[in-house]
Amino acid sequence: MKGMAMMNLIHQMDGLHAIAGLLVGLLVGLTGVGGGSLMTPVLVLLFGVSPQTAVGTDLLFASATKTVGSSIHGWRDTVDWKIVRRLATGSIPAALLTLWALSYYGHIGKSAQHTILIVLAAMLALTAVTVTYQKKLIALARSRDPLEPQGWVVGLTVLLGAVIGVAVSISSVGAGAIGVTALLMLYPRLPIARIVGSDIAHAVPLTLIAGAGHWYIGDVNGVLLSNLLLGSVPGVIVGSLISTRARDSVLRPLLALVLAVSSWQLFTKANTPDKGEKPKPVAGAPVQAPKGQ
Repeated sequence: MKGMAMMNLIHQMDGLHAIAGLLVGLLVGLTGVGGGSLMTPVLVLLFGVSPQTAVGTDLLFASATKTVGSSIHGWRDTVDWKIVRRLATGSIPAALLTLWALSYYGHIGKSAQHTILIVLAAMLALTAVTVTYQKKLIALARSRDPLEPQGWVVGLTVLLGAVIGVAVSISSVGAGAIGVTALLMLYPRLPIARIVGSDIAHAVPLTLIAGAGHWYIGDVNGVLLSNLLLGSVPGVIVGSLISTRARDSVLRPLLALVLAVSSWQLFTKANTPDKGEKPKPVAGAPVQAPKGQ
């Protein structure tokens, strides 16, 4: 019986999805940009996966890959657990509320799908801007004094967590380049490695909870998830190993361009009606009785 199940799983393995996972893993390892910014638009635009399924599958994909990264940062002691707790205080309740809303409104036509596409496109556009100007933003953060009083920093970190929780639950994007840049503005005196480690550590429970919620709703494809992980794990490892040899001045503008084009395509897709969609009846129009009555 187990042999039959294994053969069935091997039969369902898709090389194209594994290659997509490998390429996204390479880019994540090379640039540090979150996989959600890259994988979700690839699934929606190239493979025709529905936005809900793409987001739900990518969240569990991100949770698995970030667990490895988080364990490495924890081993190197580059995680500030106070920042992680502050972010989680805002993000976890926000994610749960967002999942409830998606579950409720998902039963009403295609409103949930349209919302996911719009939010995903907006988050990709914001990520493209962040990737382009991240170094300048970091330099700006380093040049100014820390925000005072300390209570403001704590409150804004919790608020940032809530915003990330909503964005990630809807689009799977937000906990990567955007989250790191925002944390650098709030904590300009902390080492960048500690900021990145804290952001990754926070993303693990957030993506796991959000992904589990999408699984409960029915928005996760298990076979697709396996295919993506099959390619992404070696991709992340190879990308991380060769990242020091890659020219950042070439990679980042190219990545920003890809994100910007993906954002535009998703906006276009969100505002293009389906070909098979029937026109909605006009209010007050007479209803034609069925023939034979």
